[in-house]
Amino acid sequence: MSRNATSPALQPSPSNPLPFRNAPILAAVVLAGLFLAGCQKQEAAAHKLPIMVRATEVQVSDYAQSTSLTGVIAARTLNNLSFRVGGRIAERFVEIGQHVDKGTLLARIDPQEQESDLRSAQADLDAAQAQLTQATAAFERQKTLLAQGFTTRRDYDQAEQAQSVAQGSVQQAQSALDNARDSLSFTELRSGAPGIVTARAVEAGQVVQAAQTVLTVAEDGDRDAVFNVHETLVAGSSAAPPVSITLVSDPAIKATGKVREISPVVDAASASVRVKVAIPDTPGTMPLGAAVIGTVSAKPVKAIVLPWQALTSSNGAPAVWLVDPASKAVTVAPVDILAYDSGVIVVGKGLEAGQHVVTAGGQLLSPGEVVDIAGGATQ
Repeated sequence: MSRNATSPALQPSPSNPLPFRNAPILAAVVLAGLFLAGCQKQEAAAHKLPIMVRATEVQVSDYAQSTSLTGVIAARTLNNLSFRVGGRIAERFVEIGQHVDKGTLLARIDPQEQESDLRSAQADLDAAQAQLTQATAAFERQKTLLAQGFTTRRDYDQAEQAQSVAQGSVQQAQSALDNARDSLSFTELRSGAPGIVTARAVEAGQVVQAAQTVLTVAEDGDRDAVFNVHETLVAGSSAAPPVSITLVSDPAIKATGKVREISPVVDAASASVRVKVAIPDTPGTMPLGAAVIGTVSAKPVKAIVLPWQALTSSNGAPAVWLVDPASKAVTVAPVDILAYDSGVIVVGKGLEAGQHVVTAGGQLLSPGEVVDIAGGATQ
């Protein structure tokens, strides 16, 4: 066989064309497929489904902003009790938290010094009374002799003067005795009013000075609720708003109070002002030191209350999405927030009654987006 002869397997035939002859056909098929896919994408984009959202109709209502703070129950009157004389405390009869009645003996100072002063004052009074008795007898004698002409007027005057001096000495000694008795009574510290012992500053055996605080008693009666309020809240509230008081440990126990005292000094550390709220007829279940919640409501104003999920942002400012009832297209509406409350926002300006606001699904929206409202109506 000749080398230049062509193999039958390599020769083209009508039934078995060479592969390169099919390339144009394959390219045409690929281009047709790409064109068809592009058309399908354009058609899908043209028939994009609307975003499902929830919406609510705007309604204007009365809204009263409330502020709640935690405070404690405190006595309206605290008595810092002290001895009126100094000395060593011999006995103490009460403990912190103990209830005492008026006149209850709380503590006693060793009375040895005061008893000695009392005995001395009694002896001085006895001596003065003896001198008065003698001077009185001498005066009566001179008075009788003068009437009979057996004495001189000078002796009579001297006897009368001696009697007057003796009477003054008796009065002075009597006053000293009374003071000594008072000093002895001051060695006992008694409660001036019924109440609860809240603090103790000394123990038995200590030496105290006169007027040094020994015990503190919270008087019985109406209590106060004490709160530390930020100064901006105090400045923006009315003079004496009613305050609702609720016991933290048992919310069923409530009372109504009225602001009784506002401290004129702002605490430098906390920037707060101490406010005392008087609680008339304080319930017995609100003991001293109990934690309470005080709530103050402002004057009602016309506003729009929306769920917090309706809030979005437009150029860094608060806004909401509005739905056109006819076209179902959404637009952004800037709003003024009056207050942020639990689970809701309170809109003061920017909306009108009857408008429809998106309350769920707003994070997927853009201006002009067509939406479909869940349920077919606003909720």
